[in-house]
Amino acid sequence: MSGYERHTHTIPPLYDSASRVLVLGSFPSPKSRESGFYYAHPQNRFWRILSAVLGEPFPATAEERRNMCLRRNIALWDVVAECDIVGASDAHIRSAVPNDYDLILSACDIRAVFTVGRLAEKLYEKFTGRKGICLPSPSPANRAVNDERMLEEYGRIADALREER
Repeated sequence: MSGYERHTHTIPPLYDSASRVLVLGSFPSPKSRESGFYYAHPQNRFWRILSAVLGEPFPATAEERRNMCLRRNIALWDVVAECDIVGASDAHIRSAVPNDYDLILSACDIRAVFTVGRLAEKLYEKFTGRKGICLPSPSPANRAVNDERMLEEYGRIADALREER
């Protein structure tokens, strides 16, 4: 397939010293890269599902999303720092270079790592030798998983945070 372009991850990781759960996507979509924040495509289900499982109001802005994650001890980043890609599909990621996860892991007491989608899971394991807890992709392209199942799967984040207490 032609049209591959090299892209570098430009969205900084979201975390602070209180972060206990790390959620890793694969690589930011064009909409996310454009907006400068994670899961920015308006049809992506990530923020709707995450806020529901946390019992939080839907965060409409990047600032509200940032604040919700930090308030709830959730760190966000992506597995891939740089890659060749066409569009937004994980299936089109090639020549992936990993992010430096130690940046977060050394600054926080992360108790659970969740990967969003199969490619994130596969690459995280390849790059680190560790397994994450794989969640279904919230991408609008993923119609195989309905909202009910998404809520059930993403509820594992809330469970991990509850076990933390």
